[in-house]
Amino acid sequence: MPAAERAADALDARLPVYDGGKLLRKAFPDHWSFLLGEIALYSFVVLLLTGVWLTLFFHPSMTDVVYGGSYRPLDGVRMSEAYRSTLDISFDVRGGLLIRQLHHWAALVFVAAIGVHLLRIFFTGAFRRPREVNWLIGVTLFVLALAEGFAGYSLPDDLLSGTGLRIAQGVMLSIPVAGTYLSMFVFGGEFPGHELIPRLYSLHILLIPGLLLALVTVHLILVFHLKHTQWAGPGRTNRNAVGKPMVPQFAASSGGLFFMVFGLLTVLAGVAQINPVWVYGPYRPDMASTGSQPDWYVGFLEGSLRLVPPWETTVAGHTVMWNVLLPAVVLPLALFAVLYAYPFLERWVTGDDREHHLCDRPRDNPARTGLGVAGICFYGVLLLAGGNDILAHTFRVSLNTLTWVFRIAVVVLPPLAAMATKRVCLALQEAELERLAEGEETGAVRQTIAGGFTEGHEPLDERKQYVLRARREARPLPSPSSPGRRADAGRVERLRGALSSWYYGHRVQEPGHGEVPGDGSRVATGGELSADGEAADGQAAQRDRELKG
Repeated sequence: MPAAERAADALDARLPVYDGGKLLRKAFPDHWSFLLGEIALYSFVVLLLTGVWLTLFFHPSMTDVVYGGSYRPLDGVRMSEAYRSTLDISFDVRGGLLIRQLHHWAALVFVAAIGVHLLRIFFTGAFRRPREVNWLIGVTLFVLALAEGFAGYSLPDDLLSGTGLRIAQGVMLSIPVAGTYLSMFVFGGEFPGHELIPRLYSLHILLIPGLLLALVTVHLILVFHLKHTQWAGPGRTNRNAVGKPMVPQFAASSGGLFFMVFGLLTVLAGVAQINPVWVYGPYRPDMASTGSQPDWYVGFLEGSLRLVPPWETTVAGHTVMWNVLLPAVVLPLALFAVLYAYPFLERWVTGDDREHHLCDRPRDNPARTGLGVAGICFYGVLLLAGGNDILAHTFRVSLNTLTWVFRIAVVVLPPLAAMATKRVCLALQEAELERLAEGEETGAVRQTIAGGFTEGHEPLDERKQYVLRARREARPLPSPSSPGRRADAGRVERLRGALSSWYYGHRVQEPGHGEVPGDGSRVATGGELSADGEAADGQAAQRDRELKG
């Protein structure tokens, strides 16, 4: 024991041993929805492991060679060295096809997990103060994941990936004035050139993974520093963080999740074929693969390109191709600009500058939930439009008719989905108020003295009541026309008031409704308002003691 103490003291004098021990008891969330970020993290680990292995065998060169490997249908065909090395990995390296497909499946799951994780944060309001920076990092990780996926997808130099690069070059050329110079710089000359694959390889294995690793590290540091958000419940307020300690509970469950992710990805790599480059053949500029579809995460760009009519304008001798510039340049820039700015836009519209550590249930914020569903609907229509030729062939419908259906749907469906979602959220709130007032149905039916029938109800348990009463009753900002407001309010102020009224309009309110105290905000209890944060904390503590009793 003395020797161990001396060794620990010696290490602590040089390393934060004792301080680091406190981290072992840090509370981590135990709700399943928080595992989405871990799935993204562990998919990234699988990508790093398999990517290092693949770099030992892949040759990023556009030098022409004649194939003479194990895949006989391509024997004697001229191709790039990058494509030949991909075939060699698939057919001549032991376990090569398994690792290559494992890498591809992990990439798809990585992007999907980041996207779903961002949706979870959006719908629960976990992006609000003080976590705005982590939201910006998450969106940046999503952008980098898309770029990393496209770069890796293009490296084999097969006919499918070459078609995607040709589309990317057309997108660059659609940028007015600078497009030609940008294309020449990226491809090192005329398309396809001999420089792009080596450049993409450097980006794919060095620059973008380095940025991803750095941002993931910063993201995890901020998660440690800011603590996790949590669902409302007894003992959970804006001033604490409840969960299971990192060691041993969280470490055991998270380690198990890692092996589950690794195992499922390996099973997919072994039984589900993906990206069979030998079927497509080597890329040739004079050929295009029929029914070609990109990976799902860039499918919405493919769909937007197919939906915009052939619009073009000639200005000062320059032709602006709107049918490429708008869907492939302006649209993605606008979408990600909205994602980056949304936390600050919502705070400006609502005037809510408080810290939030409790998750919103999506039904409790109908406007935000409606906007999110509208965005998902918009993305889904574009994704389906990216395969309009496959859908038309499969269901034997007119391609032109289907294209017009998608054009109308991409404009009409998102607002309809937003309105329907908002009504559903309000209906769910009303149903909860009814459950609070009358209790839950027991299934027992009784006959009254008058001969009628009534359903039996029993009160909700106190924990359910706590969760249902935890909904925050927010109020819109005063409109410029309301009493006490300046008559000369500017347009921006009037716009803010109108947006706030829309955001908080038509909300279901319960008489005497309380909110989860503990954050020093205004609390409505029993029809009275309390602005005293300490009193609110006392009410929360008393309520928790009663519920835990």
